[in-house]
Amino acid sequence: MSEVEGLITRLQQCADGFRLGHDVEAAMTMVQLIETAQAVIDSAAPKQRQDWEALLGLMFECQQGQNWLALADYLQYECVELLRCVGIR
Repeated sequence: MSEVEGLITRLQQCADGFRLGHDVEAAMTMVQLIETAQAVIDSAAPKQRQDWEALLGLMFECQQGQNWLALADYLQYECVELLRCVGIR
């Protein structure tokens, strides 16, 4: 399993944590995962880095509004898609 695939698996597990109401634990895990993902994104194309920054803003808004289900969706679908695109190049 590649580094990106391992990260994707952990993002999906984190999303499950938010969906199950474990928001405190999931939020702490998410911070670590975002830092790891940032290292991957740093080597991405400029468009992908812009998409990542926009996605981080949306996730921050969800976190501020305690919209855990939307945050879980961003983690499980949007982050995963972006990381897969970066991992393919």
